[in-house]
Amino acid sequence: MPASGVDAAAKGVKLERYASAGAAMLLRRAASGKIVSASSNLLFRATVLATLALVFLFTLHYPSLLSRSFHLSSSSAVGSGGAHSAAASHRSLLMSSSSAAAGSYGGAAWEKEVRRSARPTRDGGISVLVTGAAGFVGAHCSLALRARGDGVLGLDNFNSYYDPSLKRARQRLLESRGVVVLDADINDGLLLEKLFDVAAFTHVLHLAAQAGVRYAMEAPQTYVASNVAGLVSVLEVAAKHADPQPAVVWASSSSVYGLNTDAPFSEDHRTDRPASLYAATKKAGEAIAHAYNHIYGLSITGLRFFTVYGPWGRPDMAYFFFARSIVAGEPITLFRAADGADTRRDFTYIDDVVKGCLGALDTAGKSTGSRSGKKTGPAPLRVYNLGNTSPVPVTRMVAILEKLLGKKANKRIVTMPSNGDVPFTHANVSHAAHDFGYRPTTSLEAGLRHFVDWFVQYYKLDVKIAKGARAAADKPAKKKKAAAAMSASS
Repeated sequence: MPASGVDAAAKGVKLERYASAGAAMLLRRAASGKIVSASSNLLFRATVLATLALVFLFTLHYPSLLSRSFHLSSSSAVGSGGAHSAAASHRSLLMSSSSAAAGSYGGAAWEKEVRRSARPTRDGGISVLVTGAAGFVGAHCSLALRARGDGVLGLDNFNSYYDPSLKRARQRLLESRGVVVLDADINDGLLLEKLFDVAAFTHVLHLAAQAGVRYAMEAPQTYVASNVAGLVSVLEVAAKHADPQPAVVWASSSSVYGLNTDAPFSEDHRTDRPASLYAATKKAGEAIAHAYNHIYGLSITGLRFFTVYGPWGRPDMAYFFFARSIVAGEPITLFRAADGADTRRDFTYIDDVVKGCLGALDTAGKSTGSRSGKKTGPAPLRVYNLGNTSPVPVTRMVAILEKLLGKKANKRIVTMPSNGDVPFTHANVSHAAHDFGYRPTTSLEAGLRHFVDWFVQYYKLDVKIAKGARAAADKPAKKKKAAAAMSASS
C-alpha cells in the first residue's frame, strides 16, 4: 500500500478513537449529571423532612412559645419552684397539669366569676392580677391583698417542678377566701388579653417563674420559657392591650448579685456577673423591664427576694428538705466555702416579704403609656432588695430545726461545688425602708417555729415540737396575724 494510503488509514483510526473517547466522556458526564441531580433532590428532600421533624418536635415540647393562641391550659413553667424528680421531662414542666381546664375558660359564668374575684371590696382598693398565685410567695400575697379588701385574680400552671398537690392545697385555701386561681399559662397572650378585657386590673403582681439555681443546669429551656418569654408575654399585654395600663411589680432575685463580694448587697452594686442561668434570666428580666418602661411608659418595680422561708414554703428550699430529712432520719448535706467558712444566707420570713410586696404595689405610681403606643411622660422604674439584713450560717438554721423537731440531723459537710450557689447573701434594704417603710422584724428562730408548726400539721407527722422554743418564738411574732391564719389552714 502506498505511504499516503497508510497515513490516511492511521488518521482514520485515530479519529475513530477520538470520537469513541469523546462519546464515552459525554456519556459519563451525562450520567454524572443525573447522579448529582438525583443526589441534590434527595438532599433537599432530606433537609425538608428534617426541618419539619424539628418543627414538629419543638411544637410538641414548647407549644406556648410558638402560638399565642395555643390551648388556654398550656404552660411554660409558671409554677413556683420546688423539689422534683431528676427524670421529669421538660414537657411535664412546661405543660399544665389539667387538660380539662381549657374548656372551662370563657362564657358569661366564667367572666362573672373573674370579675367578682378581681373586684375590690373596700373603697380605694386596688385590683391585682397575681401570676404564680398558687406558689409560696404568690399565695401569701394573694391572701394578704384579699384580707385588706383588694381584688385579686390568680393565675398558675400547677406544673410538676415540685409536688402539685401542695399548690392545689394553696389554691383551695385561696378559694376559701374568695380568690379565684386559674389553671393557665403566662405565655398565653390571648388569655391574658381576655382577662384584661373582662377585669380592669390596676396592678399586676408577676411572681410566676421557674425557680431553683441548680435545676437550671438540667433544664435550661424551662428558665428561658418562663423567666424571659413569660415576662415578655405579661409586659406585652400590659403595655399594648390593657387600657389603662396597670402598674407592674415583679419578682427578680437576690441571685442577680452573682459573684459580687461587696456586702451588704445594695441595688447600686454591679449585677453583670451572674453565677447561674437562673440568675442570668432574672438579670435579663431587669433589662427587659427597663426597655418596656422606656418605650411604653409602664410603671415597673422589680423585687430582689433574699431566701424567703415560712409556712406553705417550697419543698426544694434547704430549710424545708432539711426538716423532712431530719424527721426521716436521712442524711443532709451542708456546704462550706472553699476557704472553709460556713455558707450564710439572709433568711427572710414570708410575712416580711409580703409587707414589702404590698408596699411596692401601693407606691408603684401610674403607667404613662396607652394602647396607641404614646406615653405622656416617664413612668416609675424601680428595683428593691427585700431581705432580713442579718445573714445566718446555714449550720445555725439546722441547729434550730434540730431543737424544734427534737432530733439530731445526720450531717455531711462538703465543699460547695461550682453549680451556681454563692457562699453568702446579705441584703441592704435602705431604699425599700425609705420608699415604703420596709422593716423586717421576724427572727430566724420565730420564723422557723411557725414553719415547723405548719409542717407537722400539714403532713400529719407524729412529732412533738420542743416547747422550750415556743416562748422565744412567740414573743416577737404577736403581730403575725397572716402567719397564724396560714398556719391554721391545711
